[in-house]
Amino acid sequence: MMKLMLVGTRVAAVAAAGALLAGCGGSASKGGDGPGPEPSGSERQGGPAADGEKTGASGKPDGKESTLPGALPSAYTFTPNPARVPKDADQARRLTREAALGENDWTAGMVRHTPYESGGSWPVLPDSCVWTRSALPSGVLDSFTRRLDIPARDGRGRVQGAVTVTVHRSVAGAEEEIKDTVQESFRCPEQELGGGQRLSGLMSLRFDQKDVRNADASLFEAGKYTGPESGGTQDYVWTKSRIGPVTTAVSVKGAKGYRNSDLLRIAAEGGAKVLYRVELELT
Repeated sequence: MMKLMLVGTRVAAVAAAGALLAGCGGSASKGGDGPGPEPSGSERQGGPAADGEKTGASGKPDGKESTLPGALPSAYTFTPNPARVPKDADQARRLTREAALGENDWTAGMVRHTPYESGGSWPVLPDSCVWTRSALPSGVLDSFTRRLDIPARDGRGRVQGAVTVTVHRSVAGAEEEIKDTVQESFRCPEQELGGGQRLSGLMSLRFDQKDVRNADASLFEAGKYTGPESGGTQDYVWTKSRIGPVTTAVSVKGAKGYRNSDLLRIAAEGGAKVLYRVELELT
């Protein structure tokens, strides 16, 4: 009974943190608020239509018809321009490099991690729950990662962040990546990243689409991280989102002196900004 209560508490905590993430940022082409530091990795606060909001034929809130003064769009309505969607690997590489955040794009004080950039391969989580890498699947045009850190200072440790942008050949392929990701934490709640890095107690939550206002789909994952120079067990937060055939992922590994709320804010800022940049590339 106690174990069930603890699991329930963790689920509630993940859901609460994720709800903060589900409401961050806005549409580049639909007049939404631009990206900015909001409560957590690439999501925003949202919910069922409030009193005074109109709904479209689908039953979802209509983002362009809210009658509440100053209200955020009630639904995500961005549609990629077909002419701007990458059709080959060269076009995909241009998009991933333009959309991925650099040290001056995320949050103040970030510096390049070593290694800084990697691309052209695909992460695989086998039954051993030890991550490996393989060649890009046939359905993926490009996947590109940049790693950025907040250096240790003032008695606090080094926070490690990463942003990945992936372009699939189809929307269906990108959606399959989202679905597979949710299952990975259930299949492997304990994961080895290599180099002595380990994730534990992982739990994932995919948001109901009515709660997402800056992407076609979003999920949130949280757990614990340990690794060289981590200063012990730290919080870990991670988010993945999809706009059309493009997925984005933002991870933040905690450090001494940082609260979980600090990591959520950092992840939210990075998540909102990379989604905004993807929209710009697809507009």
